[in-house]
Amino acid sequence: MKFKTDPNLIEMRELLDGREDKILSSLATRSCEAVRRNQEEKAGHRQAFSVDTDRILNSRSYTRYIDKTQVFYMIANDHITHRVLHVQLVSKIARTIGRFMGLNEDLIEAIALGHDIGHPPFGHDGEKLLSELCVEHGLAPFHHNIQSAVYLDRIERDGRGWNLSLQTLDGILFHDGEIHSDELRPFRTRDFVMLDGVIEQVVGKVPVEQTMPMTLEGCLVRLCDTIGYIGRDIEDAIELDLICRDDLPSACTEVLGNTNGTIVYRLVADLIKNGCKDDRIFFSPVVSAALKNLKKFNYEQIYLDPVIKRGFGDIKNCYRTLFEIYLDDLHHERQKSVIFTEFLERMEKHYLAQNSAAAMVRDFIAGMTDNYFMAQAGKAGCRIPSKLARPLVD
Repeated sequence: MKFKTDPNLIEMRELLDGREDKILSSLATRSCEAVRRNQEEKAGHRQAFSVDTDRILNSRSYTRYIDKTQVFYMIANDHITHRVLHVQLVSKIARTIGRFMGLNEDLIEAIALGHDIGHPPFGHDGEKLLSELCVEHGLAPFHHNIQSAVYLDRIERDGRGWNLSLQTLDGILFHDGEIHSDELRPFRTRDFVMLDGVIEQVVGKVPVEQTMPMTLEGCLVRLCDTIGYIGRDIEDAIELDLICRDDLPSACTEVLGNTNGTIVYRLVADLIKNGCKDDRIFFSPVVSAALKNLKKFNYEQIYLDPVIKRGFGDIKNCYRTLFEIYLDDLHHERQKSVIFTEFLERMEKHYLAQNSAAAMVRDFIAGMTDNYFMAQAGKAGCRIPSKLARPLVD
């Protein structure tokens, strides 16, 4: 159903677009600069990046955030951060900073809420397992940031995608900042051709400067991704008796404090104070060094701790079993398999024609929630690890 365009609403939106020249930084992305693969008639009151946010919020993938692991899996504790809370925290933190810097908060929100949609079941550990299976079956390595863009651009809406703006997809695709950065400068000349080259992994090694988001808004979300998880993961680890607050390195706590609240506040305040006047977003040297050391602490004392990986062997077996079952179901066209009834049955013909069987299995598994994955693995006869209230409980 096509709604009749209301000229009054269009006028109101145009006034908002025009106001951006007065309230936004000269380095910010204007809503009128949004570029889409398929041009759309500008109708209604919503500005371009606000439309992107609404589409992401109403996607099936966003709904599944509710049961996606952030760090700690197979632990029955309702106070542990899940992926849905993480993206909301990143959005709030980044919009706060963006307001002080004069950046486009709608674009920030769209990128932040969509940036982790491509995460498969069981977080980064699941990502590694799925990547190994992809390579074994002739696909490119799996990367959750690429899959996030793929889902929103090519899989959602039965394969039609949401026709999100280039700037939003770009920020989502290049949000992955695992390598510590003191500063980020946008790579402003990207277009859909270059974006697709990265998504399809047909390009060679990309220079570092070309792995940066094309907007300052995207750069900000990339830094705020770290701000959103670094302190929360510490609080979760303390909640689970994995570490004590006194374990935090003093060189970090003297600069950033020892709670999530103080860590977030001091990182946010530092970015706001530094601003973005010379087309970069950056931490001051002292704060950057403290953050880098805190990330190292988290990695060594939390993420690598074998205690939190209980059940990983069973999960690894579940991944392999499901991948092989679904691949066999496709080869033998078993129409009653869930990969048909829950995924492929509603997909547009072009998706089926353009993707190999292994790629379709990858996309199906990557979109699963943790619980759905375990339920399907159980039906397949896999051993399912039980959730623990605390990781140290036998």
